[in-house]
Amino acid sequence: MDYGASGRQVNKQASGKASASEPSVGFFEQLGQFFRRNMYLFLILGFALLLLQDVFGTHGVLAMRQSQKEAEEIRKDIQRLDDENKRMQDRVKGLKSDPATIEKIAREEMRLSRPGEVIFQTQPKSASELQNPSPHSDKSTPHQP
Repeated sequence: MDYGASGRQVNKQASGKASASEPSVGFFEQLGQFFRRNMYLFLILGFALLLLQDVFGTHGVLAMRQSQKEAEEIRKDIQRLDDENKRMQDRVKGLKSDPATIEKIAREEMRLSRPGEVIFQTQPKSASELQNPSPHSDKSTPHQP
């Protein structure tokens, strides 16, 4: 065995290959060197991916805002339904116990009357009659020839 100028043992083979005289570096050593050289690039890339996930992911900021909007709409619907329920409960209570409410419903919706009363029904004016009144109804305006 021969020793080179660097003091390393050099194997000389009869075939004359120069690459055999260089020390071989293992795969994992090369991989480690690659990661060390590009460590900052990988850190920046990882941080960017985490940031994208936090903003656009299924539990990200945008999804959270959308969920909050939906929750607020549902709260409004619940409040509206609660108010409507309260009005209906008051109406049911009035229908069960208030004679004035019962009489109002009987007169307006069922067209009932008290004994001895006479009900006169009139037809409401149409929209065209309201816009163009007949000339006989307004005597204060003079007629022009």
